[in-house]
Amino acid sequence: MVSMLDRRSPRRWETEDQEFLEVLSRMAPGTGIRTAVERIIQQGNGALVVVGSGPHIEKIAAGGIDLRDADFTPAMLAELAKMDGAIIVDTDVRKILRANVHMLPDPAIATEETGARFRTAERLARSTGCPVIAISEERRQGFVFYGHRKQPLRSATELMVRINQELQTLERFRGRLAEAEEYLDRLEASGQVTLGAALTVLQRAELLRRIGMRVENLAVGLGDERHMVELQLSDIMEGVQELGAKVSREYFWDRGELASEGMEVLQDRPLQDLYDTERLCLILGVGPADTRVNPAGQRLAG
Repeated sequence: MVSMLDRRSPRRWETEDQEFLEVLSRMAPGTGIRTAVERIIQQGNGALVVVGSGPHIEKIAAGGIDLRDADFTPAMLAELAKMDGAIIVDTDVRKILRANVHMLPDPAIATEETGARFRTAERLARSTGCPVIAISEERRQGFVFYGHRKQPLRSATELMVRINQELQTLERFRGRLAEAEEYLDRLEASGQVTLGAALTVLQRAELLRRIGMRVENLAVGLGDERHMVELQLSDIMEGVQELGAKVSREYFWDRGELASEGMEVLQDRPLQDLYDTERLCLILGVGPADTRVNPAGQRLAG
């Protein structure tokens, strides 16, 4: 699944996020595994479910019941969760392989979790590379661990509340980007463009990209119901990446990687740098924010 916000070759950390989105999409409301999680919560039980199999799982799995590849059903998984041990299902969630298993991940793997089940889940996810679902009976909520990532499995209603809030924020920032672009146009018309004015456009475009990624990540949890959200997101984000690329070429044409990779450079910056233009100019080594620049003459023509 390629992000609608960036269809270029991703960096390593973006690839890892994309893999995590794939995991979340397989656990969205309406899927079999998600239905099982909801049943377990309704029963008032906790659970630890490992999604994957192979020698790397077998060597840290002790005891339990070999189910000889029993067909997966939400009802069966929920019933098996009444036992204390972990449940192992295959990668495609079509078979239940073992139940009531004692998992023995490396205790030296660092974890910030507190309960035994959640500490085990994080260590399993880090050491095996498999998705691991931990369900807390106290909090009545499921969480998915994958590599170094952890995400609550929110209901569709909770997700839509969060998504609508983020979309409202995105629309406000889209308006602020339009204001920055209009100001830059006025300065260009009078021959008074500064580095700060050009960089402000890039900063606001990058803020939009980050908020848009949050919306996209949340929408994955809706499963097949996410398409309307994706349409809204695409509409708001239309032209943002292109604007950033044009401003980079136009005003930073003589400043190294900023000319060709201006937006990519900002992706590596902490959030506070995107609100402080003067500081960012100094960090990037392009000169003071009030430095006049001569545009290359491509943006308005293009």
